[in-house]
Amino acid sequence: MAATLRLGIPKGSLQDATVQLFARAGFNIYAGSRSYFPTIDDPEIACMLIRAQEMARYVADGVLDAGLTGLDWVAEHAAAGGSDTLVALADLIYAKQSFGKVRWVLAVPEDSPVQSPADLAGATIATELVRATEAYFARLGVPVKVEFSWGATEVKPPMLADAIVEVTETGTSLRANRLRIVDTVLESNTQLIANRTALADAWKCRKLENIALLLRAAIEAQGRVGIMLNVRRDALDGVLALLPALQRPTIAPLSDPDWVAVNTIIEERTVRDLMPQLKAANAQGIVEYPLNKIVM
Repeated sequence: MAATLRLGIPKGSLQDATVQLFARAGFNIYAGSRSYFPTIDDPEIACMLIRAQEMARYVADGVLDAGLTGLDWVAEHAAAGGSDTLVALADLIYAKQSFGKVRWVLAVPEDSPVQSPADLAGATIATELVRATEAYFARLGVPVKVEFSWGATEVKPPMLADAIVEVTETGTSLRANRLRIVDTVLESNTQLIANRTALADAWKCRKLENIALLLRAAIEAQGRVGIMLNVRRDALDGVLALLPALQRPTIAPLSDPDWVAVNTIIEERTVRDLMPQLKAANAQGIVEYPLNKIVM
């Protein structure tokens, strides 16, 4: 029987972003609307859709060899007394709406007199991230009552809770519900986590290392493009002065000894300003091309 890696894909808000990331890494995942077992174009991987909140538990218990979930839910698993069988293989900085971290923040109504966590002594805090929130207030020495929220947490203050701990990417939902951020409880990003027992298997370990490499490479390429151009040697210094580079531009001779080819990687947002400058610096044959992966 062929070896198979059991991989958890987060169901819910992270699902689409995760499938898109895997596509850029070279893996095509097809998730039907009713199936919890997506197909993937790698016969050595078996995927399963699991809520991010539960991923750490199933990987720790060995139901899955590895999975993708947020650092927040790994922290929640650990704060609840979860086993130490989890290993973080890669930090993958992407979220539902952007390629950045999210924050779990302590928030109160805009007109609340609360200015610091200490002002909430004896208060009721509503959140989905119960154990990590309890650990946060315990570190501060502030006694509070933390209640689990099943959703729509932003609407609970002030009638159903004095404050909330809620995840935010942009803060838009909090502002729309007239909430003010008091403090950041923790920052989170997606992680590829694995079970220690799975990593003890040489084949699974190598497979996971390769997946981690390709996922990191896809994230490194996000927002970057390649630029190729030709320039006369006597104008090369002027062109190079315009080019920010990941390391240094690659310069290669052409069949005409007076000319060279230049190849580099730049931030995509700079292209619209850079191209006219390169043309003015006597660069020719300027080509912008997309990047799927950058292995650092």
